[in-house]
Amino acid sequence: MSLDRRALLLALAGSTLSACGMAGGGSRFPRPGDWRRDATTPEGYSPGFRDIDFADWSDAEPEYLLYPGDQIDVRTPTAPELNQSLTVGPDGRVTMPLVGQFMAADRTLHELEAELVAAYTPILRRPEVEVVLRQAGPLKVWVDGEVRNPGVYDMPGDIDVHQAVILAGGFLPSARRDEVGLIRRGPGGSRMMRRVDLSGRDRQHVAVRRMDVVYVPRTTLAEVAVFFSQIREAMPIGFNYTIGGQYQQF
Repeated sequence: MSLDRRALLLALAGSTLSACGMAGGGSRFPRPGDWRRDATTPEGYSPGFRDIDFADWSDAEPEYLLYPGDQIDVRTPTAPELNQSLTVGPDGRVTMPLVGQFMAADRTLHELEAELVAAYTPILRRPEVEVVLRQAGPLKVWVDGEVRNPGVYDMPGDIDVHQAVILAGGFLPSARRDEVGLIRRGPGGSRMMRRVDLSGRDRQHVAVRRMDVVYVPRTTLAEVAVFFSQIREAMPIGFNYTIGGQYQQF
């Protein structure tokens, strides 16, 4: 993170925190739903939290979405000469004979099948399309905040949040290790966040999933709202969530 970006992030975080009326005058990790409260309530969280809007945490596995690097087989039983083995490109697209390019990233297998059927309907008689995931691409996790080398990393197998931080060069001295934020795409594409305590010997061991975001704040997790407000156009394909019924990339 550049010095200019860090300075901007901290300045905005300070203004957000000063606007929050925290009970007892101390910092605490907000409970699920706090970001949706009106700013005039006793707990008085900034309207910016409502704009970000995190859903309650769930460990349920959402339906699989295709990502760049995934290898798929596209089969057309009614026209087997069009069968293809494809890799989702870095731009999230695949190319099919006769109908050209299609956005595959951030779509389920059934959604891509439906789009291809619609495209082939004017060309083929009663087209059928089956899309099968042959091999998933690399597990990617974004690590940002007070780490030495923030960025998107390919995870070497099953790892936890602390190992993801180590992969990003480890904590900076300014890191708030007891309030690390884990942001995850939940059921229905909702955006969820939970606190992970990585301080001391009793640190939590929480496994990361594909396309998780790990954010290490300098002060408290109120910084997460500022962080998301700054990177809406910067996150790679695949880090997507629904907010208020609308699908958005962050």
